[in-house]
Amino acid sequence: MSENRNAPTLLLLAWTLALVATLGALFIGEVMGQMPCVLCWYQRIAMFPLALLLGIAALRGDLAAWTYALPISVIGLAVAGYHSLLYAGIIPAPIVPCQATGPSCAGEGMLFAGIPIPYLSALSFAAISVLLLPLKRNTP
Repeated sequence: MSENRNAPTLLLLAWTLALVATLGALFIGEVMGQMPCVLCWYQRIAMFPLALLLGIAALRGDLAAWTYALPISVIGLAVAGYHSLLYAGIIPAPIVPCQATGPSCAGEGMLFAGIPIPYLSALSFAAISVLLLPLKRNTP
Protein backbone atom coordinates (compact mmCIF):
# COMPACT_ATOMS: atom_id res chain seq x y z
CA MET A 1 0.00 0.00 0.00
CA SER A 2 1.21 3.49 -0.74
CA GLU A 3 1.43 5.53 2.42
CA ASN A 4 -0.17 8.93 2.52
CA ARG A 5 2.15 11.31 4.41
CA ASN A 6 -0.83 13.49 5.25
CA ALA A 7 -2.74 10.65 6.93
CA PRO A 8 -1.85 11.66 10.53
CA THR A 9 -2.96 15.22 9.74
CA LEU A 10 -6.25 13.97 8.27
CA LEU A 11 -6.87 11.91 11.41
CA LEU A 12 -6.10 14.92 13.60
CA LEU A 13 -8.46 17.11 11.57
CA ALA A 14 -11.24 14.50 11.81
CA TRP A 15 -10.77 14.40 15.58
CA THR A 16 -10.77 18.20 15.79
CA LEU A 17 -14.07 18.36 13.89
CA ALA A 18 -15.64 15.71 16.12
CA LEU A 19 -14.40 17.50 19.24
CA VAL A 20 -15.70 20.91 18.09
CA ALA A 21 -19.08 19.37 17.18
CA THR A 22 -19.27 17.62 20.55
CA LEU A 23 -18.35 20.75 22.48
CA GLY A 24 -20.82 22.75 20.39
CA ALA A 25 -23.64 20.31 21.15
CA LEU A 26 -22.79 20.40 24.85
CA PHE A 27 -22.69 24.22 24.78
CA ILE A 28 -26.09 24.41 23.09
CA GLY A 29 -27.60 21.98 25.57
CA GLU A 30 -25.90 22.85 28.82
CA VAL A 31 -25.09 26.57 28.50
CA MET A 32 -27.85 27.79 26.21
CA GLY A 33 -30.38 25.39 27.75
CA GLN A 34 -31.72 24.16 24.39
CA MET A 35 -33.14 20.68 24.76
CA PRO A 36 -32.25 18.46 21.76
CA CYS A 37 -35.01 16.76 19.79
CA VAL A 38 -34.99 12.99 19.23
CA LEU A 39 -33.07 13.19 15.94
CA CYS A 40 -30.51 15.53 17.54
CA TRP A 41 -30.02 12.95 20.30
CA TYR A 42 -29.35 10.24 17.72
CA GLN A 43 -26.75 12.46 16.06
CA ARG A 44 -25.11 13.08 19.44
CA ILE A 45 -25.04 9.32 20.03
CA ALA A 46 -22.87 9.07 16.91
CA MET A 47 -20.74 12.21 17.39
CA PHE A 48 -19.76 11.92 21.05
CA PRO A 49 -17.96 8.56 20.67
CA LEU A 50 -16.22 9.87 17.53
CA ALA A 51 -14.62 12.63 19.60
CA LEU A 52 -13.24 10.03 22.00
CA LEU A 53 -12.29 7.34 19.48
CA LEU A 54 -10.62 9.71 17.00
CA GLY A 55 -8.79 11.47 19.84
CA ILE A 56 -7.32 8.19 21.06
CA ALA A 57 -6.51 7.13 17.49
CA ALA A 58 -4.77 10.46 16.77
CA LEU A 59 -2.78 10.20 20.00
CA ARG A 60 -1.68 6.65 19.20
CA GLY A 61 -1.17 7.27 15.48
CA ASP A 62 -3.72 4.55 14.68
CA LEU A 63 -4.35 5.07 10.97
CA ALA A 64 -6.65 2.04 10.98
CA ALA A 65 -9.13 4.18 12.91
CA TRP A 66 -11.19 4.53 9.76
CA THR A 67 -12.34 0.91 10.19
CA TYR A 68 -14.28 1.71 13.35
CA ALA A 69 -14.85 5.47 13.03
CA LEU A 70 -16.11 5.65 9.45
CA PRO A 71 -19.19 3.44 10.03
CA ILE A 72 -20.18 5.58 13.02
CA SER A 73 -19.69 8.75 10.99
CA VAL A 74 -21.74 7.43 8.06
CA ILE A 75 -24.59 6.44 10.39
CA GLY A 76 -24.49 9.93 11.92
CA LEU A 77 -24.48 11.43 8.42
CA ALA A 78 -27.55 9.38 7.47
CA VAL A 79 -29.48 10.62 10.53
CA ALA A 80 -28.28 14.20 10.05
CA GLY A 81 -29.15 14.05 6.36
CA TYR A 82 -32.64 12.79 7.13
CA HIS A 83 -33.04 15.48 9.80
CA SER A 84 -31.85 18.15 7.36
CA LEU A 85 -34.35 17.01 4.73
CA LEU A 86 -37.13 17.12 7.32
CA TYR A 87 -35.98 20.57 8.45
CA ALA A 88 -35.97 21.86 4.88
CA GLY A 89 -39.44 20.42 4.26
CA ILE A 90 -38.15 18.34 1.35
CA ILE A 91 -39.58 15.16 2.82
CA PRO A 92 -42.74 15.16 4.93
CA ALA A 93 -42.39 13.86 8.45
CA PRO A 94 -44.55 10.80 9.18
CA ILE A 95 -43.62 11.42 12.82
CA VAL A 96 -42.78 14.91 13.97
CA PRO A 97 -39.33 14.73 15.59
CA CYS A 98 -39.61 18.23 17.04
CA GLN A 99 -42.83 18.45 19.02
CA ALA A 100 -44.62 21.62 20.05
CA THR A 101 -44.60 20.54 23.70
CA GLY A 102 -40.99 19.42 23.73
CA PRO A 103 -37.67 20.40 22.19
CA SER A 104 -37.81 21.97 18.76
CA CYS A 105 -35.34 22.67 15.97
CA ALA A 106 -37.56 25.32 14.42
CA GLY A 107 -36.69 28.35 16.55
CA GLU A 108 -34.05 31.05 16.29
CA GLY A 109 -32.18 29.26 19.08
CA MET A 110 -31.45 26.40 16.70
CA LEU A 111 -29.37 28.53 14.37
CA PHE A 112 -25.63 29.00 14.65
CA ALA A 113 -24.21 31.82 12.55
CA GLY A 114 -27.52 31.76 10.67
CA ILE A 115 -27.16 28.07 9.76
CA PRO A 116 -29.62 25.47 11.12
CA ILE A 117 -28.05 22.96 13.50
CA PRO A 118 -29.16 19.89 11.47
CA TYR A 119 -27.23 21.27 8.47
CA LEU A 120 -24.13 21.86 10.59
CA SER A 121 -24.37 18.32 11.92
CA ALA A 122 -24.66 16.86 8.42
CA LEU A 123 -21.70 18.97 7.29
CA SER A 124 -19.61 17.80 10.25
CA PHE A 125 -20.34 14.11 9.68
CA ALA A 126 -19.70 14.48 5.93
CA ALA A 127 -16.37 16.24 6.53
CA ILE A 128 -15.26 13.62 9.07
CA SER A 129 -16.17 10.85 6.64
CA VAL A 130 -14.25 12.50 3.80
CA LEU A 131 -11.21 12.96 6.04
CA LEU A 132 -11.28 9.29 7.10
CA LEU A 133 -11.61 7.80 3.61
CA PRO A 134 -7.96 8.39 2.55
CA LEU A 135 -6.79 6.51 5.67
CA LYS A 136 -8.07 3.31 4.07
CA ARG A 137 -5.09 3.39 1.68
CA ASN A 138 -2.73 3.27 4.66
CA THR A 139 -3.95 -0.02 6.06
CA PRO A 140 -3.45 -3.52 4.67
